[in-house]
Amino acid sequence: MRAPDVLATINRYCDTAPRATADAETIGPFTLFVARTGWPFYARPAVDLRPDHAFDVAEIAAVVERQRALGIPLTFEWVHELAPALAAAAGSHGLDVTTRPLLVQTVEIPSTGTVEDIVMLEPEDDRFGAARSAVAGGFEETDSPGPEPGLETIRQRAREELLRVAGAFDTSGAAVGGGSASARGDVAELTGIAVLPRARGRGIGAAITAVLAADARARGVRTVWLSATDERVAAVYERVGFTRIGTTYEAAPPAVGRVSAPRGWPPRARPATTR
Repeated sequence: MRAPDVLATINRYCDTAPRATADAETIGPFTLFVARTGWPFYARPAVDLRPDHAFDVAEIAAVVERQRALGIPLTFEWVHELAPALAAAAGSHGLDVTTRPLLVQTVEIPSTGTVEDIVMLEPEDDRFGAARSAVAGGFEETDSPGPEPGLETIRQRAREELLRVAGAFDTSGAAVGGGSASARGDVAELTGIAVLPRARGRGIGAAITAVLAADARARGVRTVWLSATDERVAAVYERVGFTRIGTTYEAAPPAVGRVSAPRGWPPRARPATTR
């Protein structure tokens, strides 16, 4: 499949995934997803919008006004190649724009030979909470994370099969990392892949990625993709079977950063990393 076709497939996924837990409002050329429960979502260009649409500040202001009225985060997300004019318009409205490499799996991820046990976890598994806590610790740069806020929301998403969760456990059985995959139809996004600081450098992140991707493909997924935290992380994924095909953009007020969760995800879900 050509890169433009893959980007279009991912763009449709990004429009579909939030609808399981959010209502969609059309505001000019944008779709605003308003969560019914759980973590807030974002606005994004309408899925059928032409790439040459010339966004203006008034269109963005209309969305921001609605977000303010609803009391939800003032955030936008999009695939840059499918809305190349949006970044400049968002910047003109005073929003900070950040970028993340967008990659798709193109070859099978090679085995890393890690001694850790990497397993898919059912929501009632006794190790589910420990794995999610380890993911939080990986992003917070601590080897002693507490319970993950929003754990029951994540567990419920898993019960509803809106996401699949993997955990990594060392030889003593202690959780050292994990990650998740959210599939809609034959497309799945990997996100929130992280490893505790003390367990890094052993290929655990790549092993988690491999298990998540294999599980998704066994369930009929044809396109596995992710947005990497930064260029350094993207380079790691490129070494284990992913190819960069585009860039995801996010816009939010200055100093706010990312406050919306990746498509359909509960609190503390993050872009993929291989730490």
